[in-house]
Amino acid sequence: MGALSFGLPPEVRRNNTRFMLFLLAYNSGRVASYALAGALLGVVGGALLEALGPGQGHRWLQWFAALFMVLIGMHIAGWLPRLAQVERIGAPLWRWLEPFGRRLMPVQSIPTALLYGAVWGWLPCGLVYTMLLSTAAKVGPLSGALYMAAFGLGTLPSVLATGLLAGRLYRFAENAYLKVLVGMFIIGIGLLTLWFPELLDLTAYPQSSLDSE
Repeated sequence: MGALSFGLPPEVRRNNTRFMLFLLAYNSGRVASYALAGALLGVVGGALLEALGPGQGHRWLQWFAALFMVLIGMHIAGWLPRLAQVERIGAPLWRWLEPFGRRLMPVQSIPTALLYGAVWGWLPCGLVYTMLLSTAAKVGPLSGALYMAAFGLGTLPSVLATGLLAGRLYRFAENAYLKVLVGMFIIGIGLLTLWFPELLDLTAYPQSSLDSE
């Protein structure tokens, strides 16, 4: 985000309103791509649940996503550096999309920023992959799209702040102690999902009430 901010024309960066509109366009495209990826994984998750069975199959997908989240947390904290290779999963798709992004540079209009953001959303990222694995536990494209859109919106404040401060928060995020703290937080979420899956699975509550009736 810091790099994209620096790449905008000086007259855009000097105008606070226009600058914010460009940053919002970048991120709207990014969140839209997350939602599309979530919809695709929701379809895959629905097919897997049908094959494995709706009960235990849902739990297996949850456990797998939770374990992967723990591994990602360890990677961010610096305890599992080799997990960076996971991001190579999306490398073929990125090699195909990246030339489209290059054709959009330099970004000089809001529509172009929106399109570039949509390309940016497919940039290989271990944390996004973690959320996509969680999406596989959802059923259907709408559920998957809403789940990933919520994730994207949750990242919006920090990413926008990084853009507004032109990369300063990126340098702050490189702090080793902060990485350990964030990694431990993600590990905690993963363990919570493993031990108490019903706390993070909202679909369990309606099902439980139906069973009790």
